[in-house]
Amino acid sequence: MRHFAMVAAGATLWGCWSLFLRPAGLSWAQNAFLALVAMSLPVPLLLRGAPFHDRRATLALLVVALADAANISLFFAAMKRGPVSVAVLTHYLAPLLLAFAAPWVLGEKRSVRALVAGPVTLVGLVMLIGRPDGQGGAGMTAALGAGSALFFAAIVLGTKAATRAYSPLAVASLHAPVSAGVLLLIAGTDALPTALDSATLQVLAGGAVCGLAGTCLFNAGLSRVPTAAAGALTYLEPLTASLVGWAVFSEALTPVGVAGGLLVLAAGVWVASERRAPASNMALPSATS
Repeated sequence: MRHFAMVAAGATLWGCWSLFLRPAGLSWAQNAFLALVAMSLPVPLLLRGAPFHDRRATLALLVVALADAANISLFFAAMKRGPVSVAVLTHYLAPLLLAFAAPWVLGEKRSVRALVAGPVTLVGLVMLIGRPDGQGGAGMTAALGAGSALFFAAIVLGTKAATRAYSPLAVASLHAPVSAGVLLLIAGTDALPTALDSATLQVLAGGAVCGLAGTCLFNAGLSRVPTAAAGALTYLEPLTASLVGWAVFSEALTPVGVAGGLLVLAAGVWVASERRAPASNMALPSATS
């Protein structure tokens, strides 16, 4: 259960992004770029001795880098276009995609609980977030959100493959400079901060806590947790984000929303408690350096 707790802790930290991003007031491109810069900080310490000779793991790391840039761009574009609820719900098609794809891509045993819990947690997420607010552009928002879900699923699958040779910290950090470069190609100079002020430092801190630490925890747990189950636990991110919005930013949380949150949490616990083969038989070997 320790590795499941790591995955859950990583997803929970991802749900705390608003604590750093909202007060800063920067654009989505600046937030994304600064977060990737913060995640890149350990790179100089990791380059020496990195197992670049492992072509399969290094290719997987490159997939993570490219998919992360695309995931960020599509998801934030969906959030900007609105309705926000449509963007979030379509983005969280990713755990369902992982439940179906992991047996084919990684050869993992199919998790029946993850397949059942996927639609259940989506229902809970609908209850938690609420219905679309009637803004226009829902069709394009859904398309952008679904696109981000595809790339997020690719990130998780690539991470699982990369951790065969790379440590969780290396996977979290080494991909970030490439992602930042691709993001600059997509967003241009709009992604660059205008000054090294308190807002910039606040987002960098968020990148270190929610981005780097959260992703390291998630990657460390993912190396010993079935991909489908890890995908189900990522629903803790929107659950945490909703609780943070209610507790810190005075956002409304209805009784239906509370019930939806409890449903998401219960489904995650149910998936995590599924009996499986011993870790030595099912897990990919984790890196030791």
